[in-house]
Formats: sequence, structure tokens, C-alpha cells
Amino acid sequence: MTISIPRLIPGLLCWSLLLLTGCPQSPVESPQRTGSYRIVTTTGMVTDLVRQVAGSHAEVIGLMGEGIDPHLYRPTPHDSGQIMGADVVFYSGLKLEGQMEAALELAGKQGRPIAAVTEKLPEESIRHPEGTVGHPDPHVWHDPNLWGQCAVHVAEVLAAYDPPHAEDYRKNALDYQAQLKELDEFARKVLQEIPAGQRHLVTAHDAFEYFARTYGLSVHSVQGITTESEPGLQDTNKLVDFLVENQIPALFVESTVNPAHLRAVIEGAASRGWKVSVGGTLYSDAMGAPGTYEGTYIGMIDHNVATIARELGSQWDGAMSFKESREAK
Repeated sequence: MTISIPRLIPGLLCWSLLLLTGCPQSPVESPQRTGSYRIVTTTGMVTDLVRQVAGSHAEVIGLMGEGIDPHLYRPTPHDSGQIMGADVVFYSGLKLEGQMEAALELAGKQGRPIAAVTEKLPEESIRHPEGTVGHPDPHVWHDPNLWGQCAVHVAEVLAAYDPPHAEDYRKNALDYQAQLKELDEFARKVLQEIPAGQRHLVTAHDAFEYFARTYGLSVHSVQGITTESEPGLQDTNKLVDFLVENQIPALFVESTVNPAHLRAVIEGAASRGWKVSVGGTLYSDAMGAPGTYEGTYIGMIDHNVATIARELGSQWDGAMSFKESREAK
């Protein structure tokens, strides 16, 4: 649910905000806003999504850059100031930004719209892994169709905040959703050509279950859906057993996760006479560098699809990249 609570804050809380954020200004009542306003977002994926929908009507400021693990990220005093000074705030939700919940809740008490982009997704579309009671799998952006639905929700939040541009937001969301549908259709064609015995995606942490569910792969990882806990020796040995017994040739590192745990897996397999190589780096919880193709959501997913398809032996006879396929048309 979108947070919007009246700006009635006790004096003590106000003093706390002054100390933490450097005298942030309370938002001014302005039901008929004109011109640009400020949106603050958390992860790179959310930032890109909101920019696609907001267009030129708002300035979008992202807090997390490339290589940042949102599971572990703690807001700095500067981040808190950005959040408190925003007109609208978007975050991913589903407990992804667990270390930021207090800052987001505090900002909501000042009355600004604060919304999780995932909050309107159908409950049946959300994964709830065994042993993670109260902690749903937050990595929904790895399913382009679900991410497209998030764009529609962003549009409705912005339409409510800035009614004069409501139709622009809705049109932008539908246009972007159409692009993501095209991306999804391309990914299905490429990934379905991976041979049956090679459809195993081995990664550092369990971030790709939505991707696997969408494209018919199985995921095996040394860590669970969050990187907040360290994997144990039993977890490492279990993954080594799987690699050796099934003769899996490659695993994938992630741009936001320390590869040390996977090195232990590779060494464990080698000690049992099976060589496992690194198939490439995947973007799991963050996008690539700003200004690059991989620094966009579409580029992030396209990179992952092409990398996985090549390393797992897809027999697709066309371009492995969505970008290349579009340029060839």
C-alpha cells in the first residue's frame, strides 16, 4: 500500500530529523503542481523504471549505483536528506531494502507519497520460498512481464500526485510495458533452445528464480534469496555435489556479490576431479554502469539472457542479443 500519512510529527521526532538529515524541508501543499518535481528512488532498476514513466515531468534521483547490494545497503545521512526532501519516493519492496525501512517509514509520516513499485502485483505471482516465512522473494524484476506491471502502478501513483500529466504517465507506462513484452518474447526464443540437460543456472545467491520460472530453467545457488547471511559449509558441499554429479560445466558470478563463495565451490569440485568454469557475470541486484546499455533495465536483462544462452549452449541460430536483433531489422 502507498504510504501517505498526515504531517503531524511530534516535536521530539522533528528534532531527531534535524540531527539526522540536516534540516530537511517539509513538503509544501501544492495540489496543482506545475513544472518539474523531485522523485527519489532506491535501486537502479527502480530508478530506470520510474524515469521511463515520469519522462520529462520530474527529476528522478537514484540512491544506489552499480554494484550496490540492496539487501545490505544502509542509508547514509545524505540519503536520508534526499528522501526527506523528495516530493515522491519509490522503492522496490518485498523486503529487498530491509535496511532502509525505518528511513522510508519516517519519510512517509511527513505526508509525501511513498510507494513500493511491487505492491500491486498479484499475490499469486510472488514467490514464497520454503523456510523464509515472512520474507517473500523480492527479485521480481527478473521477469519482464511482472516489471511491466510495476510500470503501470508507478504511473497511477504519479497520476494521483500530478493529475495534469496523468495521461502522459499512463501512456509512458504502456509504451514501456510493450517494450518489455518484446524483450520477453525474444528471451523466450533464445533460451528455449538451450538443451534439456544444460538448463541449470548456478549462481552465488538465489536471485534468479523468477527468471527461471519464466524461461524454464532451474536455479542452484550457494546462498538463499538474501545475501544478509553467510552460506555454511553444508551449503557449499551440497552445491559441489550437484555440480559433480550432474557434470555442470559452468557457473555465474554476480556483479553485486563477493565471488569468494563460488571460488570455494569451484575448488571443491576440482578436488573431486570435475572442472567448473566461470560462465560470466550476471546482473542480479544492480544494473551496469550509468550511461551504458547494461546500465538500463532492458540492457541488464538482455545481457543476462545473452550470457546465459551462450554459456549454456543455446542452439538459437540468430542474434543472441535483443539489442542486436532489433538493430538488424
